[in-house]
Parts: sequence; structure tokens; C-alpha cells
Amino acid sequence: MNASLVLVLLMAVMYAAGVYVMLERSITRIVIGFVLVGNATNILLLLMTGRPGAPAFWDDGATAASEMTDPLPQALILTAIVINMGITAFLLALIYRAWWLARTEAKDAQPDEGDVVDDGDDLPEQVEDADRVFEETGADADAIKEEQDEGERDDTDAEPGARADGPADIDQRGVQR
Repeated sequence: MNASLVLVLLMAVMYAAGVYVMLERSITRIVIGFVLVGNATNILLLLMTGRPGAPAFWDDGATAASEMTDPLPQALILTAIVINMGITAFLLALIYRAWWLARTEAKDAQPDEGDVVDDGDDLPEQVEDADRVFEETGADADAIKEEQDEGERDDTDAEPGARADGPADIDQRGVQR
């Protein structure tokens, strides 16, 4: 295999640096390490392609198969690039979310001097308001039930096929007779 020694050394250094940086506890360093390891893997796949040759499927079979370059490692490199970008975007979203939550929690934990702090003095008023709303809702439910009962009684007096809320010349499907 005719691999360039420079690419092999670059790949080894990138793997070593990526693993070293990923061992830190910071999520930003984990992302940087992941990107380094992903790029080192792409170089490894590039080195595994072998010697350069003619492109596959280019000249309608005039080139012998032994002279062609294998397209599979190239496809694997493209797939690895897409996966690396997707995971990097996900990790960056995690970093942003962690930063946003930390900033929000820090802001909520220490109120400013001008902020109003709820100490529960108005709790009895809130309980009275909730009881009043509950009673009103119960009265509304009773009124709705009474209207439904009256509507059922009105339906028995109407002619067959007529609706209680419309004229007698409209049938149940809403078609005028």
C-alpha cells in the first residue's frame, strides 16, 4: 500500500488529540474532540482506498477492473462526513440548551432589588377567587343540563324527522323538504 507517511502521522495526531480533548469534562471540548476524531476517521478511510486509479464506470468497460479505484471507501467517507455533521449539530444544540438553562436559572435564582417576591400574603384571596370560579362553573353546568333536558322534552312534541332548533320543513340531514 502506498500511503503517504504525512497522512498517517496526521491521522494519528488527530486521533490522539481528539481522544485527549474528549476526556475533559466540558461539553465544548467533547464537541471539538468529536470533530477531530471524525476527521481522523475520514483520513483513515481515504488511506484505505489504495493506490489511485481510473474512475469506476467512466469509460464503458474499456478500463480493466484492476486499474479502477474502488468507489466504496469514497462513499463511506461521504457517509461519515454527513454523520459527523449531524452529531456535531446535535451536540452544538445541547451546548446551547445547557448555556440557556444555566443563564435562566442564574437569573431566576437571584432576584434584583426591584423584583417583587411572592411571599404568599395574598394566598387567602387566591383561594377565594378559585372557590368563586368553581361555583360559577358549577352553576353553568347546571344551566346547560337544564337546557338539554328541555330540548329532549321539546323533541318528543315535534313531528317525526323535524329538528328541535329549526323549522319543521327541514329533515334530520338538514335538507329542506
